[in-house]
Amino acid sequence: MKGNGCLAAGLCILLCLAGCRSQGKAPLPGADSAPESSAPAVPVDSVPAEEVTEPFDANTSIQAVMDDPVFGDAGRLLFPVDSRYYSGSTLGELRLTWYNNIDPNETVEIVNTLWQRANAGETVFYDIYTDEEKAEDPGKADTGLFFFKGNPGEKFALCNAGGGFAYVGAMQDSFPHALTLSKQGYNAFALIYRPGAQTACEDLARAISFIFAHAQELEVDTGCYSLWGGSAGARMAAWLGSYGPAAFGGDDLPRPGAVIMQYTGHTDYTENDPPTFACVGESDGIANWHTMERRLQALDGLGIATEFHHYPDLPHGFGLGTGTVAEGWINQAVVFWEAQMMG
Repeated sequence: MKGNGCLAAGLCILLCLAGCRSQGKAPLPGADSAPESSAPAVPVDSVPAEEVTEPFDANTSIQAVMDDPVFGDAGRLLFPVDSRYYSGSTLGELRLTWYNNIDPNETVEIVNTLWQRANAGETVFYDIYTDEEKAEDPGKADTGLFFFKGNPGEKFALCNAGGGFAYVGAMQDSFPHALTLSKQGYNAFALIYRPGAQTACEDLARAISFIFAHAQELEVDTGCYSLWGGSAGARMAAWLGSYGPAAFGGDDLPRPGAVIMQYTGHTDYTENDPPTFACVGESDGIANWHTMERRLQALDGLGIATEFHHYPDLPHGFGLGTGTVAEGWINQAVVFWEAQMMG
């Protein structure tokens, strides 16, 4: 094992963690489709759309981003649906429960990138459930895939944020990862899922099935796809890696070619687990780094490729780790994933 180095009965998770424009949100063929508000830094309504390049900055209110018509209904899913789990009225003030090291520059870049793509006519959000399914189970209305498109025909990664299975901390724990991966040419998705371990895994299985079913329209290569996750999202990635989408109501599809995990106390594994990369801070009070290390040692003992990194003085939920000792870990994870493609 390089570096420093399923499903628990009844999916009993420690909730305390150890774990577009309307046009921009359009289903693919076959898929049915508070903080005080302030004006965006660039008054979009007074500038021709083609001249607007970055409508948001750190002083833009979170509500203004959610309400921007370019995102359509999907705007409300950019931030936690349950507002109890975030604080701050502007992008620069955003704080998320259980997360640290949130970089306002990353937050601003994410929403500007999605706005630019949606404004240019790209689809940046996909429903994974039909209108009928959402009517039957209203919770499914709060799900979907944000798409950070890379090179046409390139492999895809599916990123899953944590949030204690109580909410989805995407702005720190999946959007930054997906954007970074797309910059490297990979097609990256960030899943917004329902609270609860079981429902979250069902949504992930449905999302994988959706991507496979629409791979041609999405222009993605489904071979050796990867699942990424932090905290609760890492548990989701690991469970789907261990048991596959069909075990959670998805289609009978291959398990991922690699699982990339951050800061989780997940211990379950199987002898058929995919190659796994993991990283965590040594000062994580939620996910002990030794717990992660022991799991990867067990996988390594089964002949499964692993890579593990732990970082001094770093707490839980550091995301990309920009400006910390962990900065650059995502590039190491990409190299690990690419090695599995070659194998």
